[in-house]
Amino acid sequence: MDAPLKAFLDALGHDGEPFGMFYTDREPQDGFSPKPGPPVSAELEQAGKMDWQAVWGSFSCVMGNIWLARKKKSAAYFESARYGCMGGSFYLGFHQPQLDFLTRYVSSGIPGTQVHGERYLDSPETVRRLFTEIPPRPAPARFCVFKPVSRFEPDETPETVTFFGRPEVLAGLGFLASFVTGDFEAVMSPFGAGCACMTTWPFHYLKQGRLKAVLGGFDPSERKFLKTDEMTFTVPYEMFTRFLARWEESYLTTDTWAGVRKKVARSSEAWGESAAASGE
Repeated sequence: MDAPLKAFLDALGHDGEPFGMFYTDREPQDGFSPKPGPPVSAELEQAGKMDWQAVWGSFSCVMGNIWLARKKKSAAYFESARYGCMGGSFYLGFHQPQLDFLTRYVSSGIPGTQVHGERYLDSPETVRRLFTEIPPRPAPARFCVFKPVSRFEPDETPETVTFFGRPEVLAGLGFLASFVTGDFEAVMSPFGAGCACMTTWPFHYLKQGRLKAVLGGFDPSERKFLKTDEMTFTVPYEMFTRFLARWEESYLTTDTWAGVRKKVARSSEAWGESAAASGE
């Protein structure tokens, strides 16, 4: 980890290295990736030729792979053949348009079947509107890779950077987003899957010319892959570089933040992570 990033994380009282996300045609030498899955497409679905048993048999959540990568300080990566999750594959830009099955699975389910639905939105129509309003950017390269920012090569640049933290750390990041942008609404918290908040939503705002941080971690299906009380905080790379360049001008050097740091330390100690709070 380079000195500027370490100094910033030390000021936050946080030892969880953020993960960068980028697309590349070069497969990571190590890391976690779903096994190859059967073909999926709206055309196959409409023709009744989807092998659903095989699709579910190869299921592997994007956030689950990232969770493993966080544990091993390694990479999690995906491609169109190793998509893992139909929803995640859509959000990462590998498969579009989204399957009709997903609109029903996320909402009210399919009557008369064992697909009862997650009931995260009230109807397939509402889910379909979500997919229409935030169409993911088609994947610009073969692999979508998430890995610790310290593991980026000189010729690699993350497009987004995600922090994983509890409320006090998020407080440090949240106000800093407004500090470096002058935007009173610099942090957004839209509805979406965990991976959507790390990719699709930040890109959606950037396409509108809006530099926004995205607070995520509200997806109930994602919670098993986050620590207790932990959320995600994803920023475009430009905002991340502003964090590193300007945090010393901000409240992170004041007595007020020193008081918050004490709560960061207590939180870390409560969860058996006291070394994180002390910077050891």
